[in-house]
Amino acid sequence: MSRIVRVAAGQLGPISRNHTREQTVKRMIDLMRAAHDRGAQFIVFPELALTTFFPRWYMEDQAEIDRNFEREMPNADTQPLFDEAVRLGMGFYLGYAELTEEDGETRHYNTAILVGPDGKIIGKYRKVHLPGSEELRPALKWQQLEKRYFDYGNLGFPVFKGLGGILGMAICNDRRWPETFRVMGLQGVELVMIGYNSAAHDPNGGEESSELRAFHSNLAAQAGAYQNSTWVVSVAKAGVEDGAGLIGSSVIVNPNGQIVAQADSTEDELLIHDCDLDLCAHGKDNMFNFANHRRIQYYDRITSQVGVEPPE
Repeated sequence: MSRIVRVAAGQLGPISRNHTREQTVKRMIDLMRAAHDRGAQFIVFPELALTTFFPRWYMEDQAEIDRNFEREMPNADTQPLFDEAVRLGMGFYLGYAELTEEDGETRHYNTAILVGPDGKIIGKYRKVHLPGSEELRPALKWQQLEKRYFDYGNLGFPVFKGLGGILGMAICNDRRWPETFRVMGLQGVELVMIGYNSAAHDPNGGEESSELRAFHSNLAAQAGAYQNSTWVVSVAKAGVEDGAGLIGSSVIVNPNGQIVAQADSTEDELLIHDCDLDLCAHGKDNMFNFANHRRIQYYDRITSQVGVEPPE
């Protein structure tokens, strides 16, 4: 019997600095309702879905920075999203900026949560691969200052049981690193959810086109899906946001690495697909049967031959 989950990718168009949480949450509820009307059981929203992509600006005032962060989840602004999920019987993935206290110290994370149809949080992930820089780069029109505003994620790459399968999460730049998918793949992941805010320009000041950047985004999702035999739902914040472009190009990818649904706008847009989790079994049992075919004991020999020191 197939384990089919109807999943929605809830792409969001631009969210400006002057947009309130209330306005943004209403847009997300509208997408959730539309997805429910089409039979979806779960919806994936982007990275930092409640705010503009604030790391593009250099800020020194900590109070100004912290206004972009959520101190608890749910909170007064996001409770309507949780309430609507319960009313509709839908789960969701939400990316946001998290401010918390750990061991007596204030921490800031780029975070995502999985929420079940009962409104309860199934799991949490904190972004590991932070791009950009800590300091202002005056030569660039737009900054990428995630290293300045966020701590590195400290929860690893866990997987969670839900929707009748094994679920995993990543955020934006994480998708470009094969170990992100492989760590979850080794835990049997069947559906990876990723939110992102990827600039239409090269944040390092290079000459990459928005088309090439969208290609690379999709390539990373497809490779991760194929090499770990998992569904991947990769969802963007898109469009021209406070003058800066975001690529969009949200996709749903099957365990063979094929794109089965793709956004064709840079606005709020909904993608829906029936993801049969049982399709993961063929790759996991054959080509990517890690127990039978993966030979990590040879890595030390290979790295020594090329002069690369293996990790301790």
